[in-house]
This record gives sequence, structure tokens and C-alpha cells, in this order.
Amino acid sequence: MAQLRTCVCGQSGQPYRKDLMSAHCQLTGVQPVFGNHVSHSHRRTRRRWSPNIQQRRYWVPSEGRFVKLTLSARAIKTIDKIGIERAVARIRARGERI
Repeated sequence: MAQLRTCVCGQSGQPYRKDLMSAHCQLTGVQPVFGNHVSHSHRRTRRRWSPNIQQRRYWVPSEGRFVKLTLSARAIKTIDKIGIERAVARIRARGERI
């Protein structure tokens, strides 16, 4: 879900709103995974693997409106397979608000 944050612009000092999108899938719940980058000399530094998150807009016939979803690439294929109605039901069962 997008989170609104009020920031101050560096040059003018005027506040502005910035939408922040968390990197998680609304259907599958996949989130970034953290681990170590291991160099040739076996030095370990922290890194993160981000999921392939996309924003898609789907028409939901039962509600008569479009819904904008934040989905992983795998979840997009799942929606193609099971349909948007069942996918929306799964998202709501997880407690997500659409």
C-alpha cells in the first residue's frame, strides 16, 4: 500500500507530498529478501533481492470499476490463470484493502 510522506524540498524549502510504494505483492505477499553479497575473497556485505513488482489496473465486473494492484510478475500470471474475481477474493481474505 502506498504511504504518503510530507517532505521539504531542498532548494525552495516548500513542503511537498511524496508517494512511497512498499515492495510487496498484494496477492502473494512476496517481499524483499535480505542476505549477503560474497566477494571472491569471501568478504560479506549486506544486500537485498527485490521482487519484480509491477502496478496493474484490472476491470472488476462485479464491482463495475477498475482496481489498481501492486503485483509481482508471478501474481500477474496467477490472475491470468484464475481470473480477477478469485484474485480479489484472495487479496481480501489476506486482509488487504483494495
